[in-house]
Amino acid sequence: MAEPLSNGAAYDSVPESYVFPVDKRPGNSASSAAAIPVVDLAGDDQDKIVKQIIDAGKEFGFFQVINHGVADEVMSEMMSSAEEFFRLPTEEKMVHYSTDFKKVPRFYTSIGNEQEKGALYWRDCLKLGCYPFEQFKDQWPEKPWQLRAALEAYTTAVRAVAGRLLRLTAVGLGLEEGHFDGELSGGPVLMNVNHYVACPDPSLTLGLAPHCDPNLVTVLMETGAGGLQVLRHGGGWVDVEPLPGALVVNLGHQMEVISNGCLMSAEHRVVTNARATRTTLATFIMPETGCTVAPVVTGGSCGEAPLYRPYTYQEFMGVYLAAGGERDAVLARFQINQ
Repeated sequence: MAEPLSNGAAYDSVPESYVFPVDKRPGNSASSAAAIPVVDLAGDDQDKIVKQIIDAGKEFGFFQVINHGVADEVMSEMMSSAEEFFRLPTEEKMVHYSTDFKKVPRFYTSIGNEQEKGALYWRDCLKLGCYPFEQFKDQWPEKPWQLRAALEAYTTAVRAVAGRLLRLTAVGLGLEEGHFDGELSGGPVLMNVNHYVACPDPSLTLGLAPHCDPNLVTVLMETGAGGLQVLRHGGGWVDVEPLPGALVVNLGHQMEVISNGCLMSAEHRVVTNARATRTTLATFIMPETGCTVAPVVTGGSCGEAPLYRPYTYQEFMGVYLAAGGERDAVLARFQINQ
């Protein structure tokens, strides 16, 4: 069992178990010439907002949203509660430690798999079930004491933001505004609270490997220390420089399939830094397990024929886990040979 990094050990150098092979290290490949788009949700011109979301989805699969309606105090209380969890005494955190990926709440390090091979990732994580409240609230950690109230308020606010973004995206794809309501976004809402302690030598490590999210859409809040990078379509890695008070939004595999490849689920990774500890809250909006997912062909940029076959979200997750989240291998299982 790997010892969580937040348990207090001091590292003057990177332990061998965290050192990646040279060809897997991040290097200096991030591009400073590009930036992910910023969408202001306070504008009166809905057509403009819709276009910005669709354009961002086509080029990056990522964008930041400002004036999103989540109160500053709700965000700050959620973040401070999350950071406080990782400062708890070791014995209080380890009550939640598990290598069972189905368990929530679950505290773990790296990817938390007993059979994990290769270098460990430089992160600790608290996985939480957030919504429906009646399903998960009684399972939330009792410490820190303010976490439960903060989590309920934040989850409520972020679900509202995600719902609005999904309705705007549907309009931009030429679908009914409520297309993503119901089963397509009605699965349980989960959250990964990721904690990356300062690393003695970031050139040797990774916080998370390149991957695409399997769900519909992810909403991320972070402390602003930086570290998230996006692989731009046709380009290199782009640093995501979070704006104060903004939320970072990325589209998952389900959005790429439903939009028939019009929007993309971009690969992203996390690099470490030596300056500061970084905490992020990734909230995952996903379909119900038995929901059937299929492309909606509307012509134009969404194509004239479906690129993917219908499947259930449960089937997709089985393929995703078996393939280790590798983008091309996952999508190939559902593509229709033209």
